[in-house]
Amino acid sequence: MRRLRTLSTRRIAAIAVAVAALVITAGIAQAELGSEPKPAPKALDRAILDAANAPAPAGLSARITFTNALLPAGTMPGGGSSPLLAGAEGRIWLARDGRMRLELQSERGDAQIISDGDRLTVYDADSETAYTAALPEEREKTADREPATLADVRRGLERLAQAWTLSGAQPTSTGGRPTYTVRISPKDDGGLLGAGELAWDSEHGVPLRAAIYAQGQSEPVLELEATDVSFGAVSDADLRFTAPEGAKVVEIDPPAHDPSSGKQEAVSGVEAVQSRLPFRLAAPRELAGLPRKEVRLVRFDGGAGAISLYGEGLGGIVVLQTPARADGAQDEGGDRLPQVNIDGATGTELATALGTIVTFERGGVSYTVAGSVPPVAAENAARGLR
Repeated sequence: MRRLRTLSTRRIAAIAVAVAALVITAGIAQAELGSEPKPAPKALDRAILDAANAPAPAGLSARITFTNALLPAGTMPGGGSSPLLAGAEGRIWLARDGRMRLELQSERGDAQIISDGDRLTVYDADSETAYTAALPEEREKTADREPATLADVRRGLERLAQAWTLSGAQPTSTGGRPTYTVRISPKDDGGLLGAGELAWDSEHGVPLRAAIYAQGQSEPVLELEATDVSFGAVSDADLRFTAPEGAKVVEIDPPAHDPSSGKQEAVSGVEAVQSRLPFRLAAPRELAGLPRKEVRLVRFDGGAGAISLYGEGLGGIVVLQTPARADGAQDEGGDRLPQVNIDGATGTELATALGTIVTFERGGVSYTVAGSVPPVAAENAARGLR
């Protein structure tokens, strides 16, 4: 009964960060809207408890506005008309069992974000590519869960308050529906993240708006907002999507395949990962002053690669290493990005309000360094990969 509500929170937050990605993940500083409905004032713990235990609707459909102000003008391929990169409007359908489809529309084609409850797929018509990844497994079935208690909610808020600052539940109006909005911001090192906001329907507990703010900015750099909201059953046809024939499919971070057993398994640790790679892994114990926390084997675009995590929390850095393309070609749009010298190798740098991505190739290996850090920190991390 409550799976739509619990899963849609993670999905919508993931879309706003993903996308990616995700995260991640997702409140509101909304102006007064005159006669639009607002709920009665309520303490945050009570508002969350009522949302957690509210009767789940049969489904939801709504119009969606997605705002993406992350990427600098002129850096996006094809003039930046992909709805995932430039923002767009569209529709969303959510079923009670957790399935969903979000469609964003643009002149160069639609973008689709689909979940069957087990896997998340993002299809970008502009690049004719479908990215797919497994969703985290639920520890228990929603139907078997006991109703949340006020003590449960308060314990969760206490744990959250150790690293985050939360506002109260602000009565707001979103898409013509009465909502409560909460704003959350990191207490310590949040990287370049300033705050996140989430607004949920006061009657059904379903999130209707999520936004992410960069440090020092009053307008969101990422925002997903629902309007023309309708609660009711959603047809299977509205939830169904099949990528066009010939579309490229990229699986992101599934378990690596063990050729000796024929099974899928997770491979971690420097030595274990190195034994599965066709190139020399660069994984120093420390990078840009951050300690190495984890190294994992991944399958990306049909080949073996490695992901290394440095530091903790939002101020950490992620390094992806894969074999360089045999033809030496760059990804579309790479020539529009500023170039950066990484110890003699020419790379590209994408600096946004929420973080920096540096890519370069050396010795037949392609490196991607990303984090919610300023460009100088990402460049120093790239230069430390030896």
